[in-house]
Amino acid sequence: MKIGMGTKIAATVDVDQSAPELITIGNNVWVTRGVMLLCHQRDLSQYEVGKPVMDCELIYKPIVIKNGAHIGIGSIIMPGVTIGEGAVIGAGSVVTRDIPPYCVAVGAPAKVIKTFEK
Repeated sequence: MKIGMGTKIAATVDVDQSAPELITIGNNVWVTRGVMLLCHQRDLSQYEVGKPVMDCELIYKPIVIKNGAHIGIGSIIMPGVTIGEGAVIGAGSVVTRDIPPYCVAVGAPAKVIKTFEK
């Protein structure tokens, strides 16, 4: 993992152990308790009825959390996501897509509910 200056990561954050080098966290980020940072998931594009899902290959994609972002308690950040500078992710959110800078995103899947002007 690449972690910037002034960043705080709670002791109970679950970091993807299969590819931590794919995670980049900027400066002055807060990653709170119970957050999961996942860089891999099953490729279900070839999944078929009767086939074990564990036979599907894994896809690996990076996670980038930009400067000043805040990741709320119990959130899950999925592979391939970039969280913009100063963005706030609400507690328990599941982030499946990029989140723009200076906004609040909540829910499963996470959606922007408020934006801030610089």
